[in-house]
Amino acid sequence: MYWMKYQSRQENLLYLALWTTLFVAPVLSMYIHSVSDSFYTFQWRDLWIIWPKFIVFLALFLIHNFLLAPILILKNKRWQYSLITLSIIALFTLYQCASRPVPPPHHAPAPSHIAPPAIVGEHDIMAVVILILMFGMNLGIKGYYRHRYDERRMASLEKKNLEHQLEYLKYQINPHFFMNTLNNIHALVDIDPEKAKSTIVELSKMMRFILYEGDKNGVPLSRECEFIRTYITLMRLRYTDKVKINVELPRELPDKTVPPLMLISFIENAFKHGISYLHDSFIDITVSVNNDHLTFRCHNSKADKPNTEKGGIGLANVRQRLQLLYDSNFTLNIQDNPDTYNVELTIPL
Repeated sequence: MYWMKYQSRQENLLYLALWTTLFVAPVLSMYIHSVSDSFYTFQWRDLWIIWPKFIVFLALFLIHNFLLAPILILKNKRWQYSLITLSIIALFTLYQCASRPVPPPHHAPAPSHIAPPAIVGEHDIMAVVILILMFGMNLGIKGYYRHRYDERRMASLEKKNLEHQLEYLKYQINPHFFMNTLNNIHALVDIDPEKAKSTIVELSKMMRFILYEGDKNGVPLSRECEFIRTYITLMRLRYTDKVKINVELPRELPDKTVPPLMLISFIENAFKHGISYLHDSFIDITVSVNNDHLTFRCHNSKADKPNTEKGGIGLANVRQRLQLLYDSNFTLNIQDNPDTYNVELTIPL
């Protein structure tokens, strides 16, 4: 993801600048003090009193930035982030109390009443407050860059959707499919007029879906499955019994949406490259829904001489569209074997 890498690099440069300024500030302060006060001498060893405290904060910042903040910003696991962060703050408080310098002994007479030492001192409280503010600043910066990344990603997605809309209008389903289907209907007019009428109705449903649903961001899952069923029904008219076509679609579908004409690209590819007119061929298509995820499987034979017809949007464009829509929240496994071709796609609903 180009924009995510760019934002991460820009964000890290910002952190580098802030921490460099923080470590350099005591050096500049001591130098200015030595110039303005002739009785003060710049001593590098004085920095070793300040810098170790900064290093502790830097280490905690790195842990929060690279391990804890992504849990909240990227994965949205609030309870897990809160528990770990509170544990770190508690351990830091104990460290502050344990590392508090011991005051030198006084030789003056002891007072009659000695107050017990405070468990948590003023400096300890300030250090914890600074740590909390540092974590909050880190979350704010990460949230800002994440928001910028999401905005750019959505803009890219809208642009890509517009390009696909134009692609749908020009050339979504192979035009040879419509031509061959019309030829089959023409042959059925004299042989089986009733079947020819029903086939025309099915074809009109497909064309209506492509024209009016294909340019949307999402369509009901039931409509997409109905389109797949109609497409395969019409494709059966083109082939003899040598082509075994098996389709398994869920009878009951949840009220969810999917990107239109996403699955049909794989099915069209199976018919285009997997059907042989010389020997037996097969296409097995399965769609299942489980735990708010849709799984599509297509297993087909490979023809000796694949169809050279042009058409479709291509698997490379389908993969790119999946990345724009789901980022990394999908799985696409393609196995191109010598005799078979297998596709398995899982997307969230």
